[in-house]
Amino acid sequence: MRVPRRTLAALLVLAVVPAAASCGAARGDDARPGDKAPAALAPYQRLLPAPASAHAEGPGYAFGPGTVIRTGLDGDEEVRRVGELLAEQLRGPSGLPLPVVDGAEGDGIRLRLDEEAEGAGEEGYRLEAGSGGVTLTARTPAGLFHAGQTLRQLLPVSGPGTVPGGTVTDAPRFAYRGAMLDVARHFFSVEQVKRYVDQLAQYKVNTLHLHLTDDQGWRIAIDSWPRLAEYGGAGEVGGGPGGHWTKDDYRELVAYAGERYVDVVPEIDMPGHVNAAQAAYAELNCDGKARERYTGIKVGFSSLCVGKERTYEFIDQVLGELAELTPGKYLHIGGDEAHSTPAADYAAFMDRAQAVVARHGKTVVAWHQLATARPADGAVLQYWGHDRTPAPERAAVAAAAKAGHPVILSPADRLYLDMKYDKATKPGLAWAGYVPVRRSYDWNPGAYLAGVPESAVLGVEAPLWTETVATRLDLEYMAFPRVLGLAELGWSPAAGRDWDSYRLRLAAQGARLDSQEVNYYRAPDVPWS
Repeated sequence: MRVPRRTLAALLVLAVVPAAASCGAARGDDARPGDKAPAALAPYQRLLPAPASAHAEGPGYAFGPGTVIRTGLDGDEEVRRVGELLAEQLRGPSGLPLPVVDGAEGDGIRLRLDEEAEGAGEEGYRLEAGSGGVTLTARTPAGLFHAGQTLRQLLPVSGPGTVPGGTVTDAPRFAYRGAMLDVARHFFSVEQVKRYVDQLAQYKVNTLHLHLTDDQGWRIAIDSWPRLAEYGGAGEVGGGPGGHWTKDDYRELVAYAGERYVDVVPEIDMPGHVNAAQAAYAELNCDGKARERYTGIKVGFSSLCVGKERTYEFIDQVLGELAELTPGKYLHIGGDEAHSTPAADYAAFMDRAQAVVARHGKTVVAWHQLATARPADGAVLQYWGHDRTPAPERAAVAAAAKAGHPVILSPADRLYLDMKYDKATKPGLAWAGYVPVRRSYDWNPGAYLAGVPESAVLGVEAPLWTETVATRLDLEYMAFPRVLGLAELGWSPAAGRDWDSYRLRLAAQGARLDSQEVNYYRAPDVPWS
């Protein structure tokens, strides 16, 4: 899994002013004759991810010093919190005071909950802009939050401006839209991960999968097994100091993500990828001898001792403590690349590990190798294969999907953010091939795996493994702009979605990424302004 190891969505209803003729603005090296410069796209054409329906109509709203954010009459505390967060997000770029007030009437930005809002679902919304203000309507606070992120894109990158008149009606294609960050190979601080959460949430990504443990490091404190973090966390790839999060650190990050409607899915990889744990506790090894700490990038050499009852006490205590810290429904138990665990032992181990997850009130997520064993009822499989994955392995996933197991798609040659863009990319790996921005975006999750219908696809996730990613700048360079394609794959309807439309809307995000000081890769086939 790590080392050998079509026009706008839903045929966007765009009653917009025709885009200006192509101008001579700077473009990518491969910009084609007739390309529009991103700035020439009308505001509702620039939205990313593309909404289900959008049209421009009538006068806009002057967003200026007198603008207030109104959070309704019922005093809903969560709506108020969404309004305060939106105000915070808009104050920085605009320089406006943007007070948040109770009440639904009057000019300004109005947040409105409506449990009967048609077609909105749990995360959808409606945005209506006119001369008297902007009304954001949703069935849930999560929908209001997403509406606010769309509003941010309709405003100038900096300073006051005008929200163009029009309407957006929107809801996601898939329930699960995720990004994974490996903090085990190289350690990242809570503040660094919070920054990534903010970057993801503004594009409606709603899940952060944290790969917390691996051969090189254990990153979360466990009270019942303190040496896991204290000793097993004191290292990383290349021999750096590593580090770990305390429980309070983790709680802080989970709460921060939750305020932005991003669920955290923690992963404790097992029965392989466990050398850091085995270095900390000799009793986790069949021979009772502690392993040396590991700073390389090979995989598949470590395995928990399947025959020891102490192994299952360990799993129960670790997953139990993690479940208490995690409000979301999922616990990820890895299950990939267990090359040192015989197949029969692997199946027996995963039976017991899945039972532990259920006992702690959570739903299992595991890498798709679980399909070769006995997935528990309701277990979610995360597929990380690629174009060269053997047919029997793909067939096992399809059989599991047919049996009712939801599938998260993370094909390595499409969505692995640690794969190099091309041979000139300095960080990253290329065992699954190069993954340029177009390849990352230009595929259909609903028809990707033979035998896995769209109804079985829970969603998509873009993992970022960090064998070669050691800094925030590296992280952002490998993630952006490909993670924006992930956001659109997960949110936007399939109908009408295509590369030629997307590349222009992606280019229009360049100024926003620049203003946020995101270190992104300027793909040569995108006409960046």
